[in-house]
Amino acid sequence: MKISKIEKEYLKKIKLFQEYNKYYYDKSDPKITDSEFDSLKKQIIELESKHKFLKSENSPSKSVGFKPSKNFKKVKHRTQMLSLSNAFNEEDLKNFEKKIRNFLSLTKDFEIEYSAEPKIDGISASLIYIKGKFVQGLSRGDGKEGEDITENLKTINDIPKNINEKNFPTEIDIRGEIFIQNDDFKKINEKFANPRNAASGSLRQKDPAVTSKIPLKFIAYTFGIAKEMNIKSQSAFLNNLKNWGFKVNEYNKNVKGIKNLIKNHQYLEKKRKEMNFDIDGIVYKINDFDLQKRLGYVTNAPRWAIAHKFSANSSISKIINIEIQVGRTGALTPVAKIQPVNIGGVIVSNATLHNEDEIVRKDIRVGDIATVERAGDVIPHVISVDLKKRKKNSKKFIFPTKCPSCGSKTVKDFNEITKKKDAVRRCSSEGFECDQIAKEKIKHFVSKEAFNIDGFGKKIVENFWELKLVKFPQDIFKLDYDKIRNLDGWGGLSTSNLKYAIDSKKKISLDKFIYSLGIRHIGQENAKLLARHLKSANNFFKLSLNKDADELKNIDGIGDTQIKSIINFFLNKTNENFLFELKKVLEITDTHQLNQSGLLKNKTFMFTGKLQNISRAEAKSLVEKNSGNIVSSVTKKLDYLVIGEKPTNRKVDQAKNLGVKIISQKEWADLLN
Repeated sequence: MKISKIEKEYLKKIKLFQEYNKYYYDKSDPKITDSEFDSLKKQIIELESKHKFLKSENSPSKSVGFKPSKNFKKVKHRTQMLSLSNAFNEEDLKNFEKKIRNFLSLTKDFEIEYSAEPKIDGISASLIYIKGKFVQGLSRGDGKEGEDITENLKTINDIPKNINEKNFPTEIDIRGEIFIQNDDFKKINEKFANPRNAASGSLRQKDPAVTSKIPLKFIAYTFGIAKEMNIKSQSAFLNNLKNWGFKVNEYNKNVKGIKNLIKNHQYLEKKRKEMNFDIDGIVYKINDFDLQKRLGYVTNAPRWAIAHKFSANSSISKIINIEIQVGRTGALTPVAKIQPVNIGGVIVSNATLHNEDEIVRKDIRVGDIATVERAGDVIPHVISVDLKKRKKNSKKFIFPTKCPSCGSKTVKDFNEITKKKDAVRRCSSEGFECDQIAKEKIKHFVSKEAFNIDGFGKKIVENFWELKLVKFPQDIFKLDYDKIRNLDGWGGLSTSNLKYAIDSKKKISLDKFIYSLGIRHIGQENAKLLARHLKSANNFFKLSLNKDADELKNIDGIGDTQIKSIINFFLNKTNENFLFELKKVLEITDTHQLNQSGLLKNKTFMFTGKLQNISRAEAKSLVEKNSGNIVSSVTKKLDYLVIGEKPTNRKVDQAKNLGVKIISQKEWADLLN
């Protein structure tokens, strides 16, 4: 059968599946029998398995239930719902605690107490209470805004509708997890793939009566905004949650010491088989709220919490082929195509091989029988191969010296810090000159952390690229919508939705714009540092034209590697052109300080020497919270050089010569009252 006929048959079945799915989940009015519906799903999955080029976001292999997102209003969270960093072993936990100790400048004899809470594999929700009344409930969404699912949440018995306890805050966002118990799921498992998908699909029904038929549970574990709440620790907060009528996890526990965290982890990993709900790890939170406040946040995660995942699931499979993928920074990543295998309930057909050195070290070859591991949400990777089962005619895998996308020479950069060549081999092409890098850059440009254009996912980027609708980021803002409207799978409504989504993102903050450009070594944190220093889009574009890195050298946290990468980006003619085109169509908002009326407004600081009872990182954080700026070198622009014990004499001498005010730690603390 010709490819076009196969695709036509596949899309026809997908369309039928969507239609029947909608009647089943959205309208609660099935048009075919369960067995017929299951048969259709099986046919689609078999087609996808047989023909790897068949893919659809609406496939039953990727969706469970009908998701009527347009039925729900999007609402911004009053405080962001953050994600968590992950730990997988004792070393990760030691590093986590070490960072906390360094940031807070804690003594060795200070014991950190953690609230250890099993991490339920469910759907996060935020419940807003005002004067004891449940007034609104939101899904997590992207962490910044979620869907208003209040009416559906009201059907859950575990969620109190009115709370009359005297110590209940006047306003509070109670946050927790919606889930389905395993024994309840057994009664409905023919309709859903797993308990988590069942909870997700049920919460997003437009008719609360449909949601009420699903036995959803809610466990509370934290809060967002809280007004008039006099609670000093996480454990005390959990106890109050119970008094207020919420359910909390019965396995919550206060723990001190890494060794005891490991013991508790091992205990719960064995115990989870007996639990009536799915957990995929344990969340550790600093118990003391004052310490949490001091630690604060980095990007989208708190410094004071981490999720300790349970041990990896692994399985045995055959390596059918090794393919090379080219990323947006030119990195060549080898990927093993393996015979599909079930690992921890997920069908895996790809496993990363990391880099050239790993392939050589483990001697991985096509045709090998390999152990493949998947830990938590981490990408599956090949642990080892069985040399005893290797065929005699097996050949070593030769890593390409030319880019498989554009044919450019591949290189390994020399690392000035380690004085060794990097493990990663890269395409030497300058970004958009290599098709694969260009595609990946555009995917990054529209991603959630960058422009976050609804409905413009990776597959659409691939499709529009092949159709020559998009070659550079600026092409996104001048698409031929008449042409798109006539494409297979598109129509008037979906095209209008895409146009609206793109037009609504023409306004963007400077830090997100800088991050969206995909400059190597410039992640979200560095983009924020640059935006905070440059303050306006005009200053950024001036920098791109002048290509003068001198002012960047004074940004604390931006080093030579980042500066070199930024200048190389500006020197590329293609980058210069697309920046100019983007400037014409975008409104890039200036950067505002978090606190524009702080005690240190418009003042610059630099620290030297050891500080007492506070780490350098926390001191810098306090300056920024109070509208001040941190610089990394002594110049005329520096207002204060703060000296601790054993300061660097060179910096002190430079400050004296330039007339910079030199103050002690106590004098600096006095500035902050």
